[in-house]
Amino acid sequence: MQKNILVRSLAALSGIAMLATVAACGDNTASTGNNSSSSDTTKSAPISGDFQGAGATSQQAAVEAWIAGFQGTNPDAKIAYNPTGSGAGVTTFLTGATAWAGSDKALSDDDIAKSKAVCASGQAFDVPVYISPIAIVFNLKGVSDAGKHINLDAATAAKIFDGKITTWNDPAIQDQNKDLKLPSTPITVVHRSDKSGTTQNFVSYFKDQAPDAWTYDLSENWPNEVGQGAKGTSGVISTVKQADGTIGYADFSQVGDLGTAAIKVGDTYNEISAEAGSKVIEDSKLDDTAKGENRVVVKINHATEAKGAYPIVLVSYDIVCPAYKDAKQGEFAKAWLTYVTSDEGQKAAQDAAGSAPLPSSLTSQISKSIDAIKTK
Repeated sequence: MQKNILVRSLAALSGIAMLATVAACGDNTASTGNNSSSSDTTKSAPISGDFQGAGATSQQAAVEAWIAGFQGTNPDAKIAYNPTGSGAGVTTFLTGATAWAGSDKALSDDDIAKSKAVCASGQAFDVPVYISPIAIVFNLKGVSDAGKHINLDAATAAKIFDGKITTWNDPAIQDQNKDLKLPSTPITVVHRSDKSGTTQNFVSYFKDQAPDAWTYDLSENWPNEVGQGAKGTSGVISTVKQADGTIGYADFSQVGDLGTAAIKVGDTYNEISAEAGSKVIEDSKLDDTAKGENRVVVKINHATEAKGAYPIVLVSYDIVCPAYKDAKQGEFAKAWLTYVTSDEGQKAAQDAAGSAPLPSSLTSQISKSIDAIKTK
């Protein structure tokens, strides 16, 4: 079900004091630590102190639910999350100013190298915490306001976002939507103006499935001058809502009542849903090019032909150290990840944001990575 998510103001979040230096960290094949298991962490003394995170706007609704759930058993823990975007969140984490970062993009080799200065030992690592489809959203009078979706294949969508298809009744769109009478309204593309993991996840689908139509290198930055930019997921949604003929992309949790595209998979067009997104992750493997201890990075199978699968999906990660210069931050990071990746935490995210729960194929590896975090 599509849900409207109330986005808390950044000003309120920034009013909470940032914590002191973070530290310690870093393999896509998760390794087992020497500490007590992550399940034992929930039985330890409640966490107390001030803890700050920053990063992916896609996670915001889920993080707000996680904070409420975590504080239910750790009432003396004061937690704030600043949804600055994936790139900015990782940058802040690498200065030591936050206990964790949320990112829709796995760590780069450069990020890993920089983290050695922040972590007390080892290097930072990333584990999946949030899985959600990325919607192609649109606002088109007579279609989206009538509750209808449009059908798009990868090449057509790529050409729209590259400015090669400029009107809604272009034959490439109309031929895939014979039951709709599409107007000649000009198409206005809306994209992220900030560095964004959502952007990289979105265009990676074009790169894999329509390489002839999308020739840009992968990046967290929007690669062309088509359309107009908007900051954050909420900015894209707000801008798309403001004018007829607009089209953009956003985490499924913030789609609201905008129209969405059904994406062609094999011979069928599959509509977006959390369940449809989860099917892609179940049909994907770990990325064996992601080097470093404790890392669990998913290589999304955009070419999936799984029945009912929606192939444009983001996997959002939490980034932490395996050891912190401030031991209290290590205690928090371990307890926090234990909660957010638990059945309870994933259910809270699903209720708040419509996300898909982590598949069982990932959870055992994630638990081993969490176990590796030192708390003393």
